[in-house]
Amino acid sequence: MGWLTFGYFVSYIPYAMLVKALASGVTPLAPQPVNGYELLPAAALGQLAAMAVFLGLTGRWRHMRRSEIGGRRIPVLGRETLAAGFFTSFIIGATTMNYTFSGVSILFMLLLMRGGVLVLSPLIDMARKRRVMTSSWVGLCLSLIAVSVALGDVNSYHLTLAAVLSVLTYLVGYLGRFEIMSRVAKNGVVATDRRFFVEEHAAAPVWLALLLAAGALAGQPQLRAGFTTFLGTPAALGAAGIGVVYEVLFIFASLIYLDRREYTWGVPAWAFASLMSGLVASYALTWLAGLKAPGSSQLIALVFGVGAAAALSYPSAVLWWRTRGTGAACRVLFVCGGNTSRSPMAEVIAWAQAAEAGVVTMFRFSSAGVATTQPASPMAPDARSAIAELGLQRVPGRGNPRRHRARPVTPEVCRVSFVIYCMTRAHRDKVIAMAPEAEGRTLCLDPRGDIPNPEGQSPEVYRRCARHIQRSVRVRLCELVGPDGLVASLPDEGVSER
Repeated sequence: MGWLTFGYFVSYIPYAMLVKALASGVTPLAPQPVNGYELLPAAALGQLAAMAVFLGLTGRWRHMRRSEIGGRRIPVLGRETLAAGFFTSFIIGATTMNYTFSGVSILFMLLLMRGGVLVLSPLIDMARKRRVMTSSWVGLCLSLIAVSVALGDVNSYHLTLAAVLSVLTYLVGYLGRFEIMSRVAKNGVVATDRRFFVEEHAAAPVWLALLLAAGALAGQPQLRAGFTTFLGTPAALGAAGIGVVYEVLFIFASLIYLDRREYTWGVPAWAFASLMSGLVASYALTWLAGLKAPGSSQLIALVFGVGAAAALSYPSAVLWWRTRGTGAACRVLFVCGGNTSRSPMAEVIAWAQAAEAGVVTMFRFSSAGVATTQPASPMAPDARSAIAELGLQRVPGRGNPRRHRARPVTPEVCRVSFVIYCMTRAHRDKVIAMAPEAEGRTLCLDPRGDIPNPEGQSPEVYRRCARHIQRSVRVRLCELVGPDGLVASLPDEGVSER
């Protein structure tokens, strides 16, 4: 998340500089201020082209869903992602417009946008019954204070009707986008998040271009000029550059929002990065073009922004401090009922797969049970046999199945675990009831359904259960480390992933 926030910060600087320079008429491409309606079509076309290049060169278009048309399976968009892209197009268009209104403070518009989304984030979390951590509340409050303090640098609080409508459009876009994203993605399942990211990404600039074209056809003169005469001017290159740079920052922002943690955590991180980049862009334009430098209020606001970033980083910093002596970057806990079959099998398989991939030092795997009646019991014999048939009977060190001893889940174990994978939804519910603060990082090992209990059944049932766990652990490790770190290194298990 730190790298995503930094990427957003870096990419927002040239975007803010380009928009401010064109709107102020201080660039050689446009010696006179450019109307926002005129530059939007070129910016939309620039982002549309950049989006196609990004999805094509990276191969991410392959994450889109498929539909059979004329005997061929082609990429298509789902209804939810089409709707999300529609709302996101409001955000893209309004963001650029909000920096171009004549006689309206650019800083005031920026603070209205960031403050509005900061207020929306906990409301959406509460509506979706997503638990908000204390550190997120602290980060949110400090971010709102930073926005309030920065208002001291606003020279004029004058807003035109068009500016008010643009800010409202921007906030409606975020409300709709976040609501849909909460329902269909943002759940810790990488495949789902990737599909949403790509499909929304493909839909948003197309929607924006269509909406702008509809406005031009309806008779809006500046939009019509933006699609015709303006495209033949040098300023159109700068406007297209705005779209290209926005495409880059759009990638980072989308990945920040898709993090499985609450919006009240991700939005302050995004707001801090954007306020920082706006400050840097303002100083750069002061040096390059002689525009007015930011005032002291923005520098004071920066202090509160740094405090917000520290609050948001607190849980990760605590986790690092607690695990620094283990040689592991994070603790992964597997949970079942009695901790004698499914979760210890998952623990052994995880150690083996991580060792095979060369990432074993990144983790500390363990297991526990929500209904352990006999603590210190060894792994069930049939479970050990199933593990042996997978070729894992002699896993060295912590992954040795003969060293396992059953233990119950405790709130402390949940608190220090980076992620908790449960065998069934019922196990997950019990873990969350015991440790509510771990809800956002407590997931089912197989997101498609429960892993049935093989206890008391035939050895073949244990073998099927072990293979089921092996596939699920492999997918989850790929999510934690990234596909490049595991897919190429782990042995092929003869199973096609869906």
